[in-house]
Amino acid sequence: MSDSKYDKYELVVGLEVHAQLSTHSKMYSGDSAEFGASPNTQCSIISLGHPGALPMVNETAIEYAVKIGLATNCTIRHENQFARKNYFYADLPKGYQITQDKTPICTLGHLDFEVNGEKKKVNITRIHMEEDAGKSIHDIDPYFTLVDLNRAGVPLIEIVSEPDIRSGDEAMAYLNEVQKLVRYLGICDGNMEEGSMRCDANISVRLKGETGLNARSEVKNMNSMRNVKRAIEYEFIRQVDAHEAGEKLPQETRGFEAVKGITLSQRSKEHAHDYRYFPEPDLPPVIITDEYIQHIRANMPKLPNELINEYINDYGLPAYDARIITDDKELAEYFNGLLALTKNYKAAANWILGPVKNYLNENGLEIKDFKLSQVKIANLIALIDEGKTNFSVASTKIFPVMVAEVDKEPLKIAEELNLIQSSDAGLINDLIVEVLAKFPEKVAEYKSGKVGLLGLFVGEVMKASKGKADPKMTNQLVREKLEQ
Repeated sequence: MSDSKYDKYELVVGLEVHAQLSTHSKMYSGDSAEFGASPNTQCSIISLGHPGALPMVNETAIEYAVKIGLATNCTIRHENQFARKNYFYADLPKGYQITQDKTPICTLGHLDFEVNGEKKKVNITRIHMEEDAGKSIHDIDPYFTLVDLNRAGVPLIEIVSEPDIRSGDEAMAYLNEVQKLVRYLGICDGNMEEGSMRCDANISVRLKGETGLNARSEVKNMNSMRNVKRAIEYEFIRQVDAHEAGEKLPQETRGFEAVKGITLSQRSKEHAHDYRYFPEPDLPPVIITDEYIQHIRANMPKLPNELINEYINDYGLPAYDARIITDDKELAEYFNGLLALTKNYKAAANWILGPVKNYLNENGLEIKDFKLSQVKIANLIALIDEGKTNFSVASTKIFPVMVAEVDKEPLKIAEELNLIQSSDAGLINDLIVEVLAKFPEKVAEYKSGKVGLLGLFVGEVMKASKGKADPKMTNQLVREKLEQ
């Protein structure tokens, strides 16, 4: 059958994002939540759920949950209760998870972002707090599954979207925006590969024009944005094929097999109340006041969209530059420091997105590893603005020395390498005369209308001056000479 059968259907996706909060201790105990400790060394009787061991809510986790709620335009709940979610996992020592059921801390928000240049809005149903399970390890012992319970009890938030996503690309863009938010807020490192941010995708299809929702597949625990996209695209084809064949699709949980790029059925999931939620008897409600919410709001950092608007409206940067810079929190922070030191904002962006990023990429570094201060970059920009050098010379000859000798000033480097640009009109005119004498035929062609040859003459003069001639002055003087 042709691809036209797929054109009849619409993809319907909602995402559940689990973000591990960057607190020092666990959600309901004082056990360390540090990543990378030796297995089973961060488990107290509270994490293990021993009888009589009473949990206590992590105050910083509450603060972090309120922050993400405000960042996603949610309403913050004042009275927060907790519930037990009962199910058996080998790595969930209590046999239940403490979570929030009917009283999520954040509700009815939305997230705005762009997909391929188009604005998109995804509504957020709820954000709730809960604890993580431990980790089952299958690849160390050939006969047994090993269990590391260090992660059991680490605080999580779960961000649940409405089924507003219509493509794999939209899902990736949404996840990228969530990742940026948690990093800017400093509440999670957003590292999907290490499991500190994970995603479940609820996927269904329907005929275009329909408004109801069909049975969905929940694809669990994907650890990369690309795999989320691949799973969504695979499920779309699988479900459309099933509908076209007249099959009744069950509501089920599936896993994504990354090597083959397919999803596999794990278990049916007909009703959410299979988890047998009931109120957590050992935790009193957590009351959040308006004053507390306003205090957190007043101390929120600038978020990506706010910075983008500021870069465009206050600093006159192109939207593309603003978005690329804000994709990385640390890069944006470095750029903000540079903006305070120069008025040439576009040059600052060009340096960050050009030579600086190229240097980082070539050396496998992140901006936090970059040793050159913003002051040195600002001084280099000033050197160009004062006409003492040009961008080409600065980026290819001065900048490499600066990153190798970070304490050296760009002016000192330019002087030592004899790179100070000449604005001596007499000297430049002499070079122009020499160059034009070498290309009489090209001069004749220029005068007959081939004005594009101007760049040839300017380039030859710059070459003859060993890059030291002022390009703007050279361009003007060559033009004047040719028009005589």
